[in-house]
Amino acid sequence: MSRKPRTGLRFQPAGGRQESGPVVGQKQLLTVERLASDGRGIAFVDGRSWFVSGALPGEQVRARVLAARSKVVDAIAERIERPAPERVEPFCALAGTCGGCTLQHMPLARQRAFKQDYLADQLQRAGVAVAGWEPGLTVDDRGYRRRTRISVRVEKDGRVQLGYRALASRQIVAVEQCPVLVPELQAVLPELAAFVRTLQHPQAIGHLELFSGTAIALLVRLTSGLHAAEQQAWREFARQQQLQLWWQPDEQPLPDSPDNQLAYRLLDQGLEIDCRPGDFVQVNPALNQLMVNRALEWLDMQPGDRVLDLFCGLGNFSLPLAQKAAHVTAVEGVPAMVERAQSTAHRQGFDNLHFFARDLSQPLTGAGWAKWEYDLIVLDPPRDGALEVAGSLGRFGARHVLYVSCNPATLARDAALLTEQGYRLARACTLDMFSHTGHVEAMALFVKTAQ
Repeated sequence: MSRKPRTGLRFQPAGGRQESGPVVGQKQLLTVERLASDGRGIAFVDGRSWFVSGALPGEQVRARVLAARSKVVDAIAERIERPAPERVEPFCALAGTCGGCTLQHMPLARQRAFKQDYLADQLQRAGVAVAGWEPGLTVDDRGYRRRTRISVRVEKDGRVQLGYRALASRQIVAVEQCPVLVPELQAVLPELAAFVRTLQHPQAIGHLELFSGTAIALLVRLTSGLHAAEQQAWREFARQQQLQLWWQPDEQPLPDSPDNQLAYRLLDQGLEIDCRPGDFVQVNPALNQLMVNRALEWLDMQPGDRVLDLFCGLGNFSLPLAQKAAHVTAVEGVPAMVERAQSTAHRQGFDNLHFFARDLSQPLTGAGWAKWEYDLIVLDPPRDGALEVAGSLGRFGARHVLYVSCNPATLARDAALLTEQGYRLARACTLDMFSHTGHVEAMALFVKTAQ
């Protein structure tokens, strides 16, 4: 007996209802239950998780949908119906509009405790025990940023928009004051905004970058060529504002004058470290100094020690280490930064410090320096962590491994690899490098256990 074909199973019958979720712009009344890892509030409605910028646990907020996908909704608190007792008034007029400093509504002490809790949670989830927690490193929460990037956009009506990216948007928020910038950069912002709006061809500018080091540098990222008259206008503006002018027509920044020399200082070590706009430099100079000092304290270096510094950048740790160690091998994946680090070491007379260019996202095989033994290891990887490196550090025989991290999740993952190689996590602390943001920086000291 033949079966009749089954019909109507692939498609919803006419008149049926398909479940619809929140749409962009929709408003929703929410009760926030806890914080996400980036400091946003989390609420739950109809089986969906809502991540709400500007909201604290226990608050009832009216939120606007920014994006929605499957069971996750990104939103922003537009109105606080029932505030939490700990809520504070943001100090910046652009809070909630600008995409930076998204935790201004949270007390500073609460921010720092939240970051410590998140780090501890990630390590616990990875099965890594911390023998001792040290006090987190902190400095002033305003006037701390020595670098800023400013977007420039010309609208269809010819208006020039200059400022920072808006929260969860590609729109630009006009910024002429920014309380978290170091004072010397705050002073330049309004003058820079006024100048750019006088240009005949502002569409040639991709973005601008300000950096405060041994000089105040202004980097102009170009998307097309500039007329000679406009180049001269930039030079005159830079002269008036006492800025060091740099151009970036492609990948590498170029000095407007061959005399342009730029560096940043580690005052406690008496060091000047060569850099260029666009190089990775810790944006918080006071916290960076405390971090270097604590690293040296934790490592407890002995005069005959051989040190391996991985992801060394411009030598932020390598140079201070070389002041005390017998020999320092420093490895970085960006060749241009290696060249500048070598220049710094040569200029300051270090003959026990050697830099190498190497892609550290690949296994450590073949390099001569990777066959040596070391007493101490320092690593300061990017957010992706040091997966390939961490799994093979045990072979170097170091008694201490110091790990500086900008992502607790990858730190915890790599910490588990180190414990498998006979290390214990002896000390850990947070570094409040970016106050009023959800960024969590940390430092951890691993000590080799007796065999």
